[in-house]
Amino acid sequence: MMPVLSSTGLVLHNLGLAAGFGGSLFGKVALNPAVKVIGSKSERGQVVNAAWNGFNIVNAASVGLAAITWLVGRSRLTGREIDRTTRGLVIAKDVLLGATVALGAANIFGGAFLAKQAPEGAVPVETGLTPTAGTPEKAAKTMRALDAGGIANIAAMAGVIGITAILNMRAGASSRWSLVARFLP
Repeated sequence: MMPVLSSTGLVLHNLGLAAGFGGSLFGKVALNPAVKVIGSKSERGQVVNAAWNGFNIVNAASVGLAAITWLVGRSRLTGREIDRTTRGLVIAKDVLLGATVALGAANIFGGAFLAKQAPEGAVPVETGLTPTAGTPEKAAKTMRALDAGGIANIAAMAGVIGITAILNMRAGASSRWSLVARFLP
């Protein structure tokens, strides 16, 4: 039964990370720049805010699922079961996943705050999170913070994904870690 639960946890963990990372990366590199084809700068803001605030539910659920599966597995370890290198990787994953959750929450609340700066989220933008000369200062500051937070969040998620892959490879190479890794996604 444990390998089935472990495999399910790993699949859910990886799907959560994939959805959060992929959606955030798509928004940053494709959606945000693409709204420039919309003539009205207020409509650009409306589209971007509607899209991001719609994705926030998926993003929160996905990253939340990744965090929960990690915490459930992680709660079964004391740290004595693994070598120093693996322990460092597990702690690095703890930190990066915590950062991912915190940055994701900040971006969700920041996005909701930004959307409230104009009726129907129609805050004028050049592209995604690039303010225009006519963007109100409070909204422009929020956009800059969201842009920086989004980049940091994508980097943190990439780190979690990379460390997860390394930990999975280490589990395949070490019989001791393979036994312990059954409890972790």
